[in-house]
Amino acid sequence: MYMEKSISELHDLLKSGKATSKELIKESLVKSHEVQEKYNAFVTICDDAKDTPVTDELVSGIPFGVKDNYSTKDVLSTGSSNTLKNYVPFYTATVVEKLFNKGAVMVNKTVLDEFGMGGTGTTGHTGIVKNPWDPKRMCAGSSAGSACAVAAGVYPYALGSDTGDSIRKPAAFCGIVGYKPTYGMLSRYGLFPFASSLDHCGVLTRSVGDAAIVVDAMKGKDSHDMTSWDSSNINLTKSLTGEVKGKKLFYIKEIANIDNYPHASKELREHLENFHHILDKFRNLGVEIDEVSIDQTLLNAIPAVYVVLSCAEATSNMSNLTGIIFGPRGKSDKITEMMKEHRTNGFSPLIKRRFVIGSYILQKENQERYFKNAARVRRLIVDKMKELFKTYDGLILPVSSGPAKYFNEGDDAIDENTNVLEEHLQIGNFGGFPSITIPDGFINNLPVGINITGNCYDDANVLNLAYALEGTMNYKGQIAKEVE
Repeated sequence: MYMEKSISELHDLLKSGKATSKELIKESLVKSHEVQEKYNAFVTICDDAKDTPVTDELVSGIPFGVKDNYSTKDVLSTGSSNTLKNYVPFYTATVVEKLFNKGAVMVNKTVLDEFGMGGTGTTGHTGIVKNPWDPKRMCAGSSAGSACAVAAGVYPYALGSDTGDSIRKPAAFCGIVGYKPTYGMLSRYGLFPFASSLDHCGVLTRSVGDAAIVVDAMKGKDSHDMTSWDSSNINLTKSLTGEVKGKKLFYIKEIANIDNYPHASKELREHLENFHHILDKFRNLGVEIDEVSIDQTLLNAIPAVYVVLSCAEATSNMSNLTGIIFGPRGKSDKITEMMKEHRTNGFSPLIKRRFVIGSYILQKENQERYFKNAARVRRLIVDKMKELFKTYDGLILPVSSGPAKYFNEGDDAIDENTNVLEEHLQIGNFGGFPSITIPDGFINNLPVGINITGNCYDDANVLNLAYALEGTMNYKGQIAKEVE
């Protein structure tokens, strides 16, 4: 199976003539249809995908997937929303264009929670995405389709986006790697905006090495995105030495200490025990790890700050979805009624609820109490992290309270006690910090993950730490196998 191999392995096969781009694409498309039938991971499968010349570019000739909130010229790009169910863009997102220019081959567009606003993979207009390890469970979201496809062996990598944890949590639930670089390392031009100050482009792969290769191929300053910056002096792939002796990491006591969870489930206890075993693996590599205490009140504010800021920004960003400029128009002769019908019938209940919250927050009389206060607390959280990053190379924490949730569990599985454990990855979006999740074990035969987050622009250090840890375990390159 070609598609179960890494990017480097496939590149070597292509360069040596032992495989052709056409063969890789054919296998990936066959696998796409199989995965679509079983797990519903795709909005569009590009059966007309053409092979490309194999060059010295590592991604050349190799298939990949694109989350359907990236604009792709002449290819349906829906954001997994009925409001854009027939939208075919006239331009391609910068990061996708960069991969095309290096010879990469897009074979499908993947399902997401509608416009990225969700963490379950259940709100896309084409239906729910099932977890390839257990179809009764969710992949998390919003990059559910990309995570499912990479884990199932459709191709070695797919693009995702991350506003709160939308790359990193699906990666954990699907047993793969999810990497969100420093804000602005990857241009957001052509990514449908959700919450612009939190949105990050990124990638899902089956190894840290592949994540580095793909981001190296996409990164760089873009005149279309004023938040992008020049990263030409950074080579992530060459930075993966595995030498981490003398590095310092910290974890947050209030999140990772089992004593803070008096009603902990068996899964949570096992997950946190495993986390501390993983820390010992790092210590054996010469990494110093400290327990750090942070004010519980500040930690408890993380989910609320995220909801306030993301809903407010989403309401503003998506005010252009009226059915007038693009999307299926309402049937009234009056413009206001036409827009009302378009938005009422086009958006799912979750999206409409977020827009109502965002509109309320942005009302003049509410801005000081909600929006501005949330921004202040965000600053307190980011400042605390930056203070710690002066001493430490990164923050290490378990992802979530255990493996993927059943569909019928939903948010009911998250109680007040584990809320911060479930939502702490949002810290990476608040500060634009580079953050990577890698698989670190199994609970009930289902994968779980661990996350490393570092200071802005320190992506090479963060990835090298993850690369070193990955080398101490046996989960690199794993393909999902359904549990009995």
